[in-house]
Amino acid sequence: MPEITPDLIASIASRLLNESAGTPAGSHPQGMPVFPVAGVAGSSGERPFSSQDHRPFGAPDHQPFSSHEHRPFSSQEHQTGPVTAANVSPGVPFQNSPAGFPSHVPVGALHPSHGVPGISGLAPSRTTFTDPPSPSGHAIPPFGVTHPAPRPEFGSLPGAELFQRTPMRPEASMFPGNMPHAHGAPAGPSGDTLGGSPHSLGQGSQLTDGVREFAQRIRTTQYGNDRRGCTQHPDQNIIQQLFAGRSSGPLSDSMSGSSRPMDIPSIRKDFPILQKRVHGKPLVWLDNAATTQKPQSVINAILHYYENSNSNIHRAAHTLAAESTDAFEAARQKVQSFLGASSSREIIFVRGTTEGINLVAQTYGRKYLQPGDEIILSNLEHHANIVPWQMVAKEKGAIIRVIPVTDRGEIMLEAYQSLLGPRTKFVSLAHASNSLGTILPVAEMTQMAKRYGARVLIDGAQSVSHLAVNMQQLGCDFFVFSGHKIFGPTGIGVVYATEEMQEIMPPWQGGGNMIKNVTFEETTFSDPPAKFEAGTPNVADTVGLGAALDYVNRLGLSNIARYEHDLLVYATEQLSRINGLRLIGTAREKVGVLSFVLHNKSPIEVGKMLDQEGIAVRAGHHCSQPSLRRFGLEATVRPSLAFYNTPQEIDHLAESIRRIQRS
Repeated sequence: MPEITPDLIASIASRLLNESAGTPAGSHPQGMPVFPVAGVAGSSGERPFSSQDHRPFGAPDHQPFSSHEHRPFSSQEHQTGPVTAANVSPGVPFQNSPAGFPSHVPVGALHPSHGVPGISGLAPSRTTFTDPPSPSGHAIPPFGVTHPAPRPEFGSLPGAELFQRTPMRPEASMFPGNMPHAHGAPAGPSGDTLGGSPHSLGQGSQLTDGVREFAQRIRTTQYGNDRRGCTQHPDQNIIQQLFAGRSSGPLSDSMSGSSRPMDIPSIRKDFPILQKRVHGKPLVWLDNAATTQKPQSVINAILHYYENSNSNIHRAAHTLAAESTDAFEAARQKVQSFLGASSSREIIFVRGTTEGINLVAQTYGRKYLQPGDEIILSNLEHHANIVPWQMVAKEKGAIIRVIPVTDRGEIMLEAYQSLLGPRTKFVSLAHASNSLGTILPVAEMTQMAKRYGARVLIDGAQSVSHLAVNMQQLGCDFFVFSGHKIFGPTGIGVVYATEEMQEIMPPWQGGGNMIKNVTFEETTFSDPPAKFEAGTPNVADTVGLGAALDYVNRLGLSNIARYEHDLLVYATEQLSRINGLRLIGTAREKVGVLSFVLHNKSPIEVGKMLDQEGIAVRAGHHCSQPSLRRFGLEATVRPSLAFYNTPQEIDHLAESIRRIQRS
């Protein structure tokens, strides 16, 4: 049996692409391969792992795939049931109105063009990928282009005997027909971007881009070694990793489930705390910008770690240390995939966003900022992205410049451009405002800063649970987020830092794990990222973070973004109808944050009265005083949304506010 290599898999993908290109609409070639993946429903292998199972960490029979995870070749991809965490892989937006929305609200009423202020589509534009060259220098043929010479049958390809040659059923197609636009942009009126036929594979450039991206991903150094072999053992694991790898491109979207509405009642059952009653009333958790609730799978993962694998990582010969180390590093790889980082070495674990920004400010900032250098922040920043820069600026004699915002709470790009210059050395921006919900155009702003040679940090605390991010597309030097903002545990966070940055940054904290050799005269430090991870890490919550990312991936960020967008539009409409209520921040691009003040009622008073109704919201300055003072305020009431919230909860919120207003 030949070795499974990245080139082999890429050649198979290319061959499938060309075979499919010549396939008439409504039909499929016979004999196309169905890849048997251990743990995948419908494949040979062990029983699929369920969401309630305890998966052993570090066990020799790792099963990255499960019936609750990615199922790229399963006939279940075209089932008609609604989306739940248990039956969908990441990436495909649903086409119908969100489950649970009141029947009197037509789908069209949820569209931003129907007069709701300050809300528009969240999906960014498509990304086109160029043809990746093969190691031999030949480009992979573009979609729909066939070779002049007759093509060999799939069975004659090198290594074809590795795969199960079974006639492919239409419902098990590698390329489902109802393919959405990239990044969750809505499909056409029919819900079918390939011309209405689920098997019209020769139409549309999305599929072209997707296959190119897939082949590109296959040939990255993450999966291949210097000998063009696989970094994993030559078995099915490489296939599992390639198709489990999260990407923001069209192919990953297309292979991750069909277009179905999200089954919110079933999803809510995954979160034990949502069954709680407060003051005798069902809990309505609308404080998601402060922290998100945790699904049972995350709770189970942490519990299972402590019950079965608890140990310090590295530097031990015993089994539990190996299992703990495997679990810790597996979580790092999940974060790498989730962020689209080029290597797991670019992922540093910290306690949260605040510590992550401090790490960058106290290492890169203290070493490289000079008197007169300028740091640019926006008026929308959380205190965690202001205070660390003030501290280092005061120490180094640097100057902080602030980007103003409009009355809608949107960044003034012209003013930002005018602030940039040769003295600009660092730009640090929130991806989304925690106080107003405004989404900043961080990719564009990063490009603008790079023209002046500035380094860029993006605070993703408020974006990662709502929007797909990809570090290669953003182009930033640093990206930080907290696990508890994305349905994971508290006390764990991430700093993405390019390898270039890590090489030139000094260590921040000293101690164990971050050293190679210590004498009383000199210490040599570990290679990154260990150089920045001094001491015993928070292994259990790192495992919990990995489980949270698994959960979000199973639902799909495209599905999440679409549902939350519609819910935000509905909530904005309902609150806008309340007399005496003033919404603060009506940007056209927002995550699910609604900041408001109520006439003649203090935000704290409103927050306490809503609590009596079982409704949890944040009331205060939200650790973002400059952003509120821009609107002449010291505090607001801030409901913030997640995918487990419902229109009925919004109705309850609106009616409760009306009662408070009348009281």
